[in-house]
Amino acid sequence: MKKLMALLTIGVLSLGLFLATPSVASSTTNMIDSSDLGIGYGSYTGLGSEDIRATVASIINVALGLLGIVAVVVILIGGFTWMTAGGNDEKVGEAKKWIFSGVIGLAIILSAYAIANFVIDSLVTATTDPLT
Repeated sequence: MKKLMALLTIGVLSLGLFLATPSVASSTTNMIDSSDLGIGYGSYTGLGSEDIRATVASIINVALGLLGIVAVVVILIGGFTWMTAGGNDEKVGEAKKWIFSGVIGLAIILSAYAIANFVIDSLVTATTDPLT
């Protein structure tokens, strides 16, 4: 049974490789245009036609925005813990750790936002045609 499955698998893979190889004889020209790449299918599927750099920038901004919200929630948890500590030094120390962690996280997120905006703006400037 194992030999049959191995033979069947090898046969299917060989057939797949045979069918997947492009036919050199049917090619009349070596030039590739945009219709060969399937670029036009994006509009039929409902995909956006916006520049990929702008799409990546939007995704990064949303992700960093969500992380910023999480950092603020961590700071709020620390503040709430401190307010409800009732003078308990252990809870106050825990609350200070929460707040400190939230502030450090917020600083990291803001620096990541600044670096990401700088890199994306530099890429857009470097790859945009100055003649248009």
